[in-house]
Amino acid sequence: MKLVMLGTGYVGLVSGSCFAEMGNTVTCVDTDEEKIRMLNDNRTPIYETGLDTMIEHNTRKKRLFFSTEASEAIRNADVVFICVGTPPNEDGSADLGYVWESARTIGRSIGKFTLVVTKSTVPVGTTRKVGEIIAGELAERGLDVPFDMVNNPEFLKEGNAIADFMRPDRVVVGTNSEYARTVMRRLYMPFFRTGERITFMSILSSELTKYASNSMLATRISFMNEIARLAEKIGADIEEIRRGMAQDKRIGKYFLYAGAGYGGSCFPKDVSALIRTGQVAGCEMNVISAVNEVNKTQKRIVAEKVLRFFGGDLSGRKIAVWGLAFKPETDDVREAPSLEVISIIRRAGAVCSVHDPAAMDNARAVLGDDSILYSPDSYRALEDTDALVVMTEWMEYRTPDWKTVRSLMKNPLVFDGRNLYDPDELGELGFQYFGIGYGTPI
Repeated sequence: MKLVMLGTGYVGLVSGSCFAEMGNTVTCVDTDEEKIRMLNDNRTPIYETGLDTMIEHNTRKKRLFFSTEASEAIRNADVVFICVGTPPNEDGSADLGYVWESARTIGRSIGKFTLVVTKSTVPVGTTRKVGEIIAGELAERGLDVPFDMVNNPEFLKEGNAIADFMRPDRVVVGTNSEYARTVMRRLYMPFFRTGERITFMSILSSELTKYASNSMLATRISFMNEIARLAEKIGADIEEIRRGMAQDKRIGKYFLYAGAGYGGSCFPKDVSALIRTGQVAGCEMNVISAVNEVNKTQKRIVAEKVLRFFGGDLSGRKIAVWGLAFKPETDDVREAPSLEVISIIRRAGAVCSVHDPAAMDNARAVLGDDSILYSPDSYRALEDTDALVVMTEWMEYRTPDWKTVRSLMKNPLVFDGRNLYDPDELGELGFQYFGIGYGTPI
C-alpha cells in the first residue's frame, strides 16, 4: 500500500520505517526542511536503536521517502497517518494545533478514497473533529470525496521502539467502518506471524485506551515510589518488597521498580492530558492526579538526599551525574528527572560533571554550560568529585570498575536514583551508598 506519515518525529519515523520494511511504499512528510534534508542525507534526527539502519535499507530499496511536500504525497496515498506532536498546554491539555493543521492539509489534498488515521496521542473526540475539518475543507473545494476515519494509538517504548512495532503485543484500532477494519488488518497482519493480536473498538474507546494504558503504567511507578519512601522511614527494603509483590500473578513483575520518577514525552504529558480530559467531562481523576503529584515530588528526591547529606550547602562541591536521558537507549531528555536534580544541585552552589552515552547534546541545549562540565567519558566525569549521582540505568553504568571509581573520586559517595547497585557490595568496597527505599533515610 501507499502510506503517508504526516510528521517525522518519534512516532512517524519509527512507524513509517517499519511499514516500509514490510514492503509498503511510505512517504514521511514534515514542514521542518532541515530535518527532511538530514533524512535524505541518511542522517537520523533522533536516537533509537536500529532506526538508522532500517531507514538506510528502505530508502535504498526505494520504499521509504522523505519530503516537505504534503499535498502530492497525500493525493496518491491509500492511507494517511497523522503522527504530529501534541505537546502539553499550560493547563495540562494537549495542544492539538499540529493535528488540526494536518486535517486541513488532508482536506485540501485528497482526491480519491483515503483512510485517515490519527496515530498521534489525542484526547477523546479528536478523531471525530479531524473528520469534520477534512469534510469542511472538501466542501470548500466543492468536492464530495469519500474517506474513513481511524484512531490507531501507538504503544512504543523509547529505546525499544523498532522491536515493539515489529513484534507488537497488541494493536488497537478504533473505527466505525468495516472497510477500514479490513484495510488496517491487511496493513498489520505481516507483523503477526504467531497469531493476530488486533483489537477493534470504537474510536472514542481507542482514544481513551491510549491515555488509560500510559496512566496505568505511571500509576504503578508512582505507587512503588511512594512505598519506597515508606520503606526508608521504617527500615524496610524496597527490593525485597518488589520481589514479594511480583510473585503475585495478579500484580506481575513489570513497572514495579522504585526510582527517581518517570519522565519522557509520553507519561507526563498523557497523565496531565487525562486529568484535563476528566475536568472537561466533569469527572475528577483523583487517582491519576495523585500519581502526577507523587512523581513531581519523586523527581526531586535524589537532589534532596544530596542536600541533606552536605547540610544544604554545596558551595565548592563537585557532583558527578551519570545519565541525563529519562531512560536508557534514547537521547530524549524531555521531563527527565536528571534535569530537575541538576538544577537543584546547581542552585545550591555545586558544579556538576555529567555524562550520558547519547543525550549530552540535548541536555546541553536545555541546561546550558553554567556550572556544568560535559564529559565524553563516564570515568573522567568522576575526577575530584564529592559524590556520584546515577540517574539513568544505561548498561555501561551497571557494572563499573569500583576500584577505578573510588580512585578518581575525592569522596566515595554514591546516590543511586535507579537502584542499580547492591548496597552491601558498595559498603564492603568502602562507599557510602544511598538508594531509593533502602535502609536509614538521610
